[in-house]
Amino acid sequence: MTALTGPRSRRVTPRERPPGPVPGLALAAAGVVAAWLAHRAVPALPMLTAAVVLGAAAAHTPWLATRVRGRCRGGLTLAAKRLMRAGIVLLGLKLGLADVLGLGWATVAMVPAVVAASFCGTWWLGRRMGLPGDQPLLIAAGYSICGASAIGAVGSVHDSDDEDMVTSVALVTLCGTLAIAVLPLLHGPLGLTDAEFGRWVGAGVHDVGQVVATAGTAGPAALSEAVLVKLLRVALLAPLVAVLVVAARRRGRGGPGSGRPPLVPLFVVGFLAMVALRSTGLLPAQVLSAAAALQELLLAAALFGLGTAVHLPSLSRTGPRVALLGLTAWVLIATAAYAGVLLTA
Repeated sequence: MTALTGPRSRRVTPRERPPGPVPGLALAAAGVVAAWLAHRAVPALPMLTAAVVLGAAAAHTPWLATRVRGRCRGGLTLAAKRLMRAGIVLLGLKLGLADVLGLGWATVAMVPAVVAASFCGTWWLGRRMGLPGDQPLLIAAGYSICGASAIGAVGSVHDSDDEDMVTSVALVTLCGTLAIAVLPLLHGPLGLTDAEFGRWVGAGVHDVGQVVATAGTAGPAALSEAVLVKLLRVALLAPLVAVLVVAARRRGRGGPGSGRPPLVPLFVVGFLAMVALRSTGLLPAQVLSAAAALQELLLAAALFGLGTAVHLPSLSRTGPRVALLGLTAWVLIATAAYAGVLLTA
């Protein structure tokens, strides 16, 4: 009989190997399909909002929760981070420099002022209310720039907690959806022309889809102005991220394993490259349409992944304060945008 001179090596069976990202990505894809079906059934429900809600529901459904926390976690995290950045890059294809310059210098100057006022005011209010983590910063970015996309970008460079990100996304999408019902009712009482109403909506509503739905109630002139002003706000995402990266460097805060995040993250470079590509006018309408559809699918998958990180008991502890901040910030940006439109009329 041969003596054993050391411990026998143990073979890892397929069952014990890490599942990899495929199960989580498959679940995110199923969530995107479900969100699309929900949007088709209820057009007033934005697809991205449905994706967040469905992700949170999956995390709290008993027969799915164990998979969300276990074999699907890696793929869902990948979707929440990598697919979010890819969607932000494609967002740049919606903006052309010639379109922005067509707004006139007064409007081009007004938009950064409104963004700065709403961002700083919301961030300050959130900190005064004692909201935890990065919630004040993320909510301020979402309200002032472009909703879920801005929250994803800022959260990526700031290494924000997933629960802070999904709470901010839920709040911003809720208030942006509320704007679709409320702002058209104020068109006449505020004495705005169709074009002025469009600029007000573009400067004060968070997500691009919500801007289209709100401004579309006042006709094509309002819709055109609203989309251009909104896309000018989207362009401010790049300088905002760069400023936050500089601040993170000074505090020694960065992504996991990195004390000095890059001054301009790669996905922001990609966003600016897409803006430059769109500005050339070389891309046909079919390509731009396909890119817009892909961008929405990528963001929906990312938001579904973020939604699965929701833990309702922890959210309930800050719920009233978050809701109060959301409503206050909503009034703040609407007021700042209205003042900006009147000053540049």
